[in-house]
Amino acid sequence: MKFYISTTGIKRVTISNTGTGKRSSAPAAALAGRRIPSSRTLLPVVLVLGIVLPFLFVRVAFLVLESSAVCSSSLGCIGRRIFSGSDTSLKLREELTRALIEAKDGSGNGGGRIQGTLDSFNELVKEVTSKRQDIKAFAFKTKAMLLKMEHEVQSSRQRESIYWHLASHGVPKSLHCLCLKLAEEYAVNAMARSRLPSPEYVSHLTDPSFHHVVLLTDNVLAASVVVSSTVQNSARPEKLVFHIVTDKKTYTPMHSWFAINSFRSAVVEVKGLHQYDWSQEVNVGVKEMLEAHRLIWSHYYKNLKHEDFEYEGENRRCLEVLSPSCLSLMNHLRIYIPELFPDLNKILFLDDDVVVQHDLSSLLELDLNGKVVGAVVGSSCGDNCCPGRKYKDYLNFSYPIISSNFDHDHCAWLYGMNVLDLEAWRRTNITATYHKWLKLNLKSGLELWQPGALPPALLALDGNVHPIDPSWHVAELGQRSLEAHEETLKSAAVLHFSGPAKPWLEIGLPEVRGLWSGHVNFSNKFIRKCRIAG
Repeated sequence: MKFYISTTGIKRVTISNTGTGKRSSAPAAALAGRRIPSSRTLLPVVLVLGIVLPFLFVRVAFLVLESSAVCSSSLGCIGRRIFSGSDTSLKLREELTRALIEAKDGSGNGGGRIQGTLDSFNELVKEVTSKRQDIKAFAFKTKAMLLKMEHEVQSSRQRESIYWHLASHGVPKSLHCLCLKLAEEYAVNAMARSRLPSPEYVSHLTDPSFHHVVLLTDNVLAASVVVSSTVQNSARPEKLVFHIVTDKKTYTPMHSWFAINSFRSAVVEVKGLHQYDWSQEVNVGVKEMLEAHRLIWSHYYKNLKHEDFEYEGENRRCLEVLSPSCLSLMNHLRIYIPELFPDLNKILFLDDDVVVQHDLSSLLELDLNGKVVGAVVGSSCGDNCCPGRKYKDYLNFSYPIISSNFDHDHCAWLYGMNVLDLEAWRRTNITATYHKWLKLNLKSGLELWQPGALPPALLALDGNVHPIDPSWHVAELGQRSLEAHEETLKSAAVLHFSGPAKPWLEIGLPEVRGLWSGHVNFSNKFIRKCRIAG
């Protein structure tokens, strides 16, 4: 081999003999036939492989995981799924659907294999993957876990409802303190023992030209709010005469409070039940009434079912009727108001859990057209709804004596703010009709109505109720959920905190509690000493 230089560059010349040239020509030809791929050729290939290979890896990995329960990880099954993945996914979906339906209906043998329910999703995944269980077992285990969780949630809600309702039964420490402080004041302060009303106003107690308001209560603070709000919003407070009737134990603090606190020019009378000189007939009637209501309450309590303790929907009444108010003398004594005030012909009855927001003069002067009671029956939402509840929510229409005399969809009128024509009451002998229904209920196994003051009153006063405008009385403000709109609350003359969540309790709804506490005199020394907060 020799090199020489020319104008075109260095060239190589191979010089060989004849034999040697023959041997070396073959490798040279082979090298000439092999062409080394250029970078331009390799680059597209590398790019395509970089895109395809990760996709194939993800696809294969997904199919391996998906087919672990169905195909037992066999390579043949995985291969089939690579080329027919959509069909297998559809089959898997159908199999899962069948397993869920079987679990829902409780059919199949999957339920029998469950030894215990799992507590979390992580335990469920660990159980299914470690034991390589099929889809049916997975569905049944999931069902068992969900049912357990639902049961725990339901139990928690029931306990919450019971505890919440029990909280409504107690007397707050602050209110108990108020009664003790006022009783002490009655003993040491002559002014707290002064006559109510003053001698110059005694004639007002029976004067029909005045507006007479009656309260039956053993709650001093609640009575104070009713009187204060009524007087504050009255156009003519000097025409108001309040008759407060309480029990013997509350008489001293009640008298002390209204003796040392003046309410502008309104007249307030406080009277204890022990101060009434009733006839033997009335005494016997009151005792029979209380015993009948005690029997109804006990019968209802003994027949309660576990699901009745859920404070929602139709079961809400089941807890409400367990309230001590269903056995309270002050709550049931309203049926004896004509006997309590024999010299009065017309009064306005107010519950102690109400707040008055507007002047009630026109209501007190309302003509009842011969009816006994003026009450809210209709509602601002029209003829198809009721402001409270319907007859079927209180009465048992499975008994012919109820179903043949009353309409189960008839709206129940509202108790708690009522104009009473006592003269018409005595003329129609409503109290005797009330006792007749108590005896019929006793003969019917105490099943005609639920415990409470309203159900027998609905029966005794049926056909003797004069409807008044719904804006006079908005109730149900003591329930767990507030349904009244803000405009309705502002326009209402009387707000009624009917229900367990009374505004003086901690469970009172904060949205409306201020409407009540705004009439509490927090600067009063007894209120401050007992730390009564709004």
